[in-house]
Amino acid sequence: MESLAGRNFVPARADYLGAPANLNHVREGTVSIMRRTNLVRAGVALAVAAVAVFGFAAPASAHVTVNPNTATQGGYTKVAFRVPNEKDTANTVKLEVTLPEDTPIASVSVKPLPGWTAAPAVTKLKTPVKSDDGDVTEAVTKITWTAVPSAVLKPGQFQEFEVSLGPLPKVNQIVFKALQYYSDGDIVRWIEEPSAGAPEPEHPAPILKLTAASASSDEKAGDTNGNADTAAAAGTPAGGEKSSNSGLGVGFGVAGLVAGLIGLVLGGLAYRKASTHTTSS
Repeated sequence: MESLAGRNFVPARADYLGAPANLNHVREGTVSIMRRTNLVRAGVALAVAAVAVFGFAAPASAHVTVNPNTATQGGYTKVAFRVPNEKDTANTVKLEVTLPEDTPIASVSVKPLPGWTAAPAVTKLKTPVKSDDGDVTEAVTKITWTAVPSAVLKPGQFQEFEVSLGPLPKVNQIVFKALQYYSDGDIVRWIEEPSAGAPEPEHPAPILKLTAASASSDEKAGDTNGNADTAAAAGTPAGGEKSSNSGLGVGFGVAGLVAGLIGLVLGGLAYRKASTHTTSS
């Protein structure tokens, strides 16, 4: 057998030149994968941020509110106290709404609600209120709604408790402090009044803003109750206005979900491309 010791051994050209080319290819593939990995991370970060910012905005707006939230001084109106059940493991079984005693409302009537018993509490007034029917010496200062077992407000549900009020006092607003009773014994006190320039309190009280009456509004006063009844029958809050709090909360929630899904989709596509590129390499 001939020995190779005396010969000059030169590596094959393909082997000699191929190594650097393959090395460059590996480096390019590594950089590409790193770029796609960063894109995946960015997509996941976008999704998490969107849920953190928008996803939790909806629950923050799930308060006890009064709808509509504006009315006219001296007039009559029908309002609905909208109560959401914010707990996952308990039911709302009772609601108490307090009416101001210092600015009493002479006429207060409650719309019957199936499964709930309404009990208005009447208080003798220190100062009688003038009305078309004479002096009013007592007024309703609290209304308590209590549910029968089959009508309790379950998790994920809400209910509206309708009341007719008038004539409304000549003040800028009426604060209705409310207590929400749960089946586990917890009581949520919606009694905090917001301050100008300060963040919204955790448990704000329902507030009805009152505006001064104009000549045109006085002429249309007789149609107010009829329009309110029509709006209620159509499923719209009295006065034709929708709750800005609940609408804003739902809008933020939807926006958060959409942004989160977009981020996850972008991350998934980038990860898929990275995997395909690695397999083909």
